[in-house]
Amino acid sequence: MPESSQARAWWEIVIVLGLSVGASAVYSLVSIVARVTDETPLADQSAELNTSQSEREWLDFSYQFLGIFFGLFVVALVLFLLWQGGRSGFARIGLDFTAGWSDVWRGILLFLAIGIPGILLYAGGRAAGLTVAVEASPLESYWWTIPVLIFAALRAGLVEEVIVVGYLFTRLRERGWTDWMIILATALLRGIYHLYQGVGPFFGNIAMGILFGWCYRRWGRVMPLVIAHTLLDVASFVGYPIAAGLWPDLFTSPK
Repeated sequence: MPESSQARAWWEIVIVLGLSVGASAVYSLVSIVARVTDETPLADQSAELNTSQSEREWLDFSYQFLGIFFGLFVVALVLFLLWQGGRSGFARIGLDFTAGWSDVWRGILLFLAIGIPGILLYAGGRAAGLTVAVEASPLESYWWTIPVLIFAALRAGLVEEVIVVGYLFTRLRERGWTDWMIILATALLRGIYHLYQGVGPFFGNIAMGILFGWCYRRWGRVMPLVIAHTLLDVASFVGYPIAAGLWPDLFTSPK
């Protein structure tokens, strides 16, 4: 490939990451520096996800929905960039329904394989004072709260798995990287943009990234990863009020 084309390809990767998880990684690094240099111990700090955007219900819904909706445009951009000749971006990374139920069962198995150890790692990190309290759904309770949380979980699954796995695997393979170089690099990236939650989630997400990368290398399909990730976030977002009620020390921080 000519040198100009190589440079253009690398700039494409930088731009895509800058519009998505790369920016999240930078903010996460700044956040963890701020947290560890704060006088308040990590165990007494919290990270809020899916926060309310307005006290007025219709405005809160509008902001939540639009934020999620427009957040999916970077996924559309990546799929457009991956479109090659007569083969769509969906087909190239396996984000389609051609595999039928096998994708669903693989996604469910991944969800179970990651979910239970993830809870234990989070609990261990909280007990060791290395993980902040993650408040996953401090939204007001309206009729639309659960559908919006599910939509948010789907957005996270699509953004992370399509970009971090499907897109980066494709582009870095084209740059001559080996599969294990890509698996380790993307797993580290996944860990970094979750570092704002503390040390435990950092290592937990690296482990998740290695497993997801290995599965993508084996299956060549991103759909099971999207399903597993979405299920994980649905369980976290929707199940948060129940978990916080049962184990308040794990999921809430002192005010």
